[in-house]
Amino acid sequence: MKYPLSPEVKPEFCTIGSFARLPQEKANAKVAILGMPFDTAASFRVGARFAPQAIRQASMTLFPYHPIHEVYPFEDTNAIDIGDVSVIPHNIHRSYDLMEEAVIGLMKKGIVPIGLGGDHSITLASLRAAAKVHGPVAMIHFDSHTDTWDTYYEEKYWHGSPFIRAHEEGLLDSSKVFQIGIRGTLNHPGDVKGSHDLGFNVITTSDLQKQGFEKVIHKMREVIGDTPVFLTFDIDFVDPSCAPGTGTLEVGGFSSRETLEMIRSLKGFNYIGFDVVEVLPQYDPTQITTLLAATIVHDFASLIALKIKEDID
Repeated sequence: MKYPLSPEVKPEFCTIGSFARLPQEKANAKVAILGMPFDTAASFRVGARFAPQAIRQASMTLFPYHPIHEVYPFEDTNAIDIGDVSVIPHNIHRSYDLMEEAVIGLMKKGIVPIGLGGDHSITLASLRAAAKVHGPVAMIHFDSHTDTWDTYYEEKYWHGSPFIRAHEEGLLDSSKVFQIGIRGTLNHPGDVKGSHDLGFNVITTSDLQKQGFEKVIHKMREVIGDTPVFLTFDIDFVDPSCAPGTGTLEVGGFSSRETLEMIRSLKGFNYIGFDVVEVLPQYDPTQITTLLAATIVHDFASLIALKIKEDID
């Protein structure tokens, strides 16, 4: 974007409704934004169905260049925004089928999807798609909760169980799953032990503060290697002071600056998909949560653009 602005450049509040005004179609697209507005698997607050459009609106204030990675994340990837999956609000299984179909369609074309949730149950659909295209995948999971709880009121499919279901379905290479930032009160010690029992690598907030993220990255690089990896980011990883618009708040988290530093250091992995979940716009009166989510999407696309740039060089 060059200054002074010409009359053809629209102001930030003029939008066609897509993320950063991206087109729906573009030749040689390597990244696609898609909304996954399903939230009726949430256990407390609902409203994440409204997040995709709120995140898209917040994206209007982002500039096209990423100064840390020195890439144009959307231009360099020919990124597109294919809109929202037409989920069924009261039927998680039909919604899973629809989301999985959309993600498979992108992955088979070599396009990396960036999903806008939705509650965290949506990630199971993306992992099902990923496993069908790539086989069992590695996963980098930022969250304050493990989401490996088995049932809730005897229901097996909810936003607290996607990763125990993914393990049961053989979608994950369990030794290559890293759950980062787990914190908060628990029902009992088994809440975290359950993830360890599945073979996952759990790094609590306390662990992360003691080790430093560089040590965690080093271990992830050793363990994950070139395995296809899905990165899922629950916005409640971030402290509520920086991201109040979410459903299950946990105090004692990381600032937005610390969070972006971590994401920006995750270079060189073989990413085949991303999502950002659990944003609830109605609890975000100043839009700082949606702006952070949009910035995280910008960073996800930058990681893909950087990989493309390095492959060319």
